[in-house]
Amino acid sequence: MSIINKYDKYVTKSYGRLPLALKSKGGHCASVISEDDKTYIDFGSGIGTNSLGFCDMDWVAAVCKQAQTLQHNSNYYYNKPGADFAEKLCGITGYANMFFGNSGTEANECAIKTARKYSFDKYGKDRHTIITLLNSFHGRTLTALSATGQPEMHNYFFPFVEGFVHVEANNIADLKAKTDDSVCAVMFEYIQGEGGVIELEQSFVDEIFKLCAERDILTIADEVQTGAGRTGKFLAGEHYGKKADLTTLAKGIGGGLPLGICLAGEKCAGVLTAGTHGSTYGGNPVVLAGALAVLDKVSAPGFFAETVKKGEYIREKLQGLDEVVSISGKGLMLGITLKNKKAVDVMKSSLEVGLLTLTAKEKLRLLPPLTIDYESLDEGLEILKKILI
Repeated sequence: MSIINKYDKYVTKSYGRLPLALKSKGGHCASVISEDDKTYIDFGSGIGTNSLGFCDMDWVAAVCKQAQTLQHNSNYYYNKPGADFAEKLCGITGYANMFFGNSGTEANECAIKTARKYSFDKYGKDRHTIITLLNSFHGRTLTALSATGQPEMHNYFFPFVEGFVHVEANNIADLKAKTDDSVCAVMFEYIQGEGGVIELEQSFVDEIFKLCAERDILTIADEVQTGAGRTGKFLAGEHYGKKADLTTLAKGIGGGLPLGICLAGEKCAGVLTAGTHGSTYGGNPVVLAGALAVLDKVSAPGFFAETVKKGEYIREKLQGLDEVVSISGKGLMLGITLKNKKAVDVMKSSLEVGLLTLTAKEKLRLLPPLTIDYESLDEGLEILKKILI
């Protein structure tokens, strides 16, 4: 029985998988080999998770060394990778402390709980509403799904968690109208990833922070997809000159192992106390040893400038094509609006000829490894151009 057939027989079919079984890394960070020994250029990096590509040697060395030293300890105790990673990440971001989980959804759950407890401690239980944006995506647990501002996702799993109000992105009047005395936080993505690689306008972001500062409402930035250098800054908020009270990270920060982080500024640093939140695997030393290798690499001088340069290179190569209407996003997080072709059809056609891509709503989405070389970029772009012509 083939790998694909085994999956289809024994694994829940909760994903729309493509007919490809991966086996091993290829000859460079952005290539991967399938079970039938075909090589693919990867412009998706595991939906932005393999930030350093496949099996970066420094990342592999850190993970293997830690796996041979100490693979896990409970959160009754401390470990060195966690301490070293937390110190470095706080130094890079300017946040006071963090909570470790295993995914973006968990990081967002932590941020939601922190915001509600902050408000409960100061104002009581009736100040608990969290404003999120239409077209947002925050995860698939019931709370994170309730926070997600996509009505088509609010089905099957009733009742959904109360206390979320959805506002139209970039609509300041809608934001003001729905910010009443029950609101404890505004949660947003600076660039809506799953929603179509859509950037928030500077004026709208400014208004969020102004309104929240006036009313002691917390700001929560979901940087699960945009964080760890994906947009050409360590945090996408840096493009806007803003630092949220709480910022969530996952995907690329772990380099391919499960890691979710909720960063807390000074205002929120002491909100969660013993017993108010937890995670069995959160703070796993093997994961954090790898994550520290990610931090070391992306924080090197000139790294983010190169990310921006590569993103501009992709734009230059594709913008002149008649099929390409526009390209949104920042750095190596790009969404391509097509004239006639459907993004899902382009994704499938690309797969057939050796290129892995993604979609985001009606757009073709590209999230190449941050370390991708120009030879790999050229090879992948030539495949894509032939499909789009």
